[in-house]
Amino acid sequence: MKEILIPTLGRALFDSPLHLGRVRGDARPDFIGDNSRVLNNIETGLDSQDENILFEKAGPRSSIFFDPQRTRAAVVTCGGLCPGLNNVIRSLVLELYHNYGLKDIQGICYGYQGMAENPFKPMIPLTPGLVDTIDRQGGSILGCSRGSPSVETMVDFIARQKIDILFTVGGDGTQRGALEITQELARRGMQVAVVGIPKTVDNDIRYVDRTFGMTTAIDRARDVLDAAHAEAKSYPNGIVLVKLMGRDSGFIATGATLASQQVNFVLIPELSFHLSGEGGFLPVLKGRILERQHALIVVAEGAGQDLVPGDRVLDASGNLLNRDIGPFLKEQIAVYFKQENIPVSLKYIDPSYYIRSVAAGTDDSILCDLYARHAVHAAMSGRTQMIVALRRQFVHVPMEMATQGRQKVSLEGDVWRSVLSATGQPAQFHGELL
Repeated sequence: MKEILIPTLGRALFDSPLHLGRVRGDARPDFIGDNSRVLNNIETGLDSQDENILFEKAGPRSSIFFDPQRTRAAVVTCGGLCPGLNNVIRSLVLELYHNYGLKDIQGICYGYQGMAENPFKPMIPLTPGLVDTIDRQGGSILGCSRGSPSVETMVDFIARQKIDILFTVGGDGTQRGALEITQELARRGMQVAVVGIPKTVDNDIRYVDRTFGMTTAIDRARDVLDAAHAEAKSYPNGIVLVKLMGRDSGFIATGATLASQQVNFVLIPELSFHLSGEGGFLPVLKGRILERQHALIVVAEGAGQDLVPGDRVLDASGNLLNRDIGPFLKEQIAVYFKQENIPVSLKYIDPSYYIRSVAAGTDDSILCDLYARHAVHAAMSGRTQMIVALRRQFVHVPMEMATQGRQKVSLEGDVWRSVLSATGQPAQFHGELL
């Protein structure tokens, strides 16, 4: 077995202020031993070497590296919005303040851009009173942004503000930036803990079973799909096309489809498909309309990028921007059915900004709290250059491992098999490229 160890800033010399047990059977929660490990994959017989990986188990340690009375922590939320950001901020503050006794907690405004030489606004003190009810609202009280100043500028900011612990709440790009920050900190010999909390409704961060916000996004997407289904059935040859989030991975599209059970076709980034020719998407859709007189289609934003004309460019975070598959596919459907002389009632819905901006639901609220408190435990113990990840249990994953590639929906796995069963669509749409 290969043990994945997490870098630490040094020996943990302070006793934890948490009142936890040290032995089993004393009827109270225990500290986590430094030798506790979690197997990455419980399935045997896999081809991948990942099944032999052992991650550190997350949780409170009996000894901590930082003296709470002399420690300043900061939180930054980056990238796009996601349900649960405020929940994470709130739980970070409450765990640090009430349980560890750390009183100096700052919020960095507008993502990594707030660490520039001329930030949008200064850091704001985060207190229990300020964060008391923020979990009831969507968005982030700190604001978000894409892109970042140079790593040297951000580390200068950390040094100037005397930050000892930095919590980076964000997705793949955010954690890549955090990794670069830790490398520059190490180069300068600065003892600052950087701990990431994975945030992406797309659920595309490696070694993470579920990121916070995804369940809420799926729940809201289901509402949209149920309404879209009613719209499609209410008109002769009604077709409704709904575009959902999913730049590189189709977890929201597949999850919402399985939750709704009303979708007839799902197109995701993992699935290469053709539009025309025998077995192509449009002829198959035609067969559905002739037989059932209505259809509900879900397309993830990153699907069919090889079909949409135009150049692809990078956004401020270094991510490859997608060409807009939604309007393109709507136009292709309209042209095709006109050529086939089949009148249809075609409608298009894009609820993406609504779905990502709402407050977290119950399940995500619980998950946010767990992510945040585990991140605090890791940081106070002096661990750095890592993210907290849910891998059946909460574990520590090195930032470098977490940012090497994206998690994808397996076209040979249980989820996609269930999607095919629920929709009745073929496993592939093979035909001719337009």
